[in-house]
Amino acid sequence: METKDDGVRAVTEKVIRLGKIRKARARQTDRRTADANAVAFGRTKAEKARDKAETGRAARDLDGKRRNEP
Repeated sequence: METKDDGVRAVTEKVIRLGKIRKARARQTDRRTADANAVAFGRTKAEKARDKAETGRAARDLDGKRRNEP
């Protein structure tokens, strides 16, 4: 509240859009959830491709070292 020169308090009213506040709060919680999921599950496409290539390479190496028994 603001005080006028004569000592009387003047009420300065601000228009508050509740929908805007609600949406901003929802975006904030969604962002937190997304950040938590990115830490828990997130890997870049390059990391996924590298891991897939390493797994394939390891499987091929293991198959190549397998003994053929009759």
